[in-house]
Amino acid sequence: MELIKKINIKNFNFYTILSILVLIAGILLYIDWVIRYGILYDIGIYSLVIVFIIGGIIGFVLSLMKKEEIED
Repeated sequence: MELIKKINIKNFNFYTILSILVLIAGILLYIDWVIRYGILYDIGIYSLVIVFIIGGIIGFVLSLMKKEEIED
């Protein structure tokens, strides 16, 4: 719950857009694979798509987190 409090939409930047594009690319790649080859269960496409999707989600969350500055 504390993670949600640290996310701030005002931190929207280039990395947020890049993360969203990577996430969408992973989803579209899987949909294209299913339409093109008709195979839903393939470990090869899972291993490729999961990198895009997890990378997009983690990048999205990290790019929107509030940056805390440490004062000395």
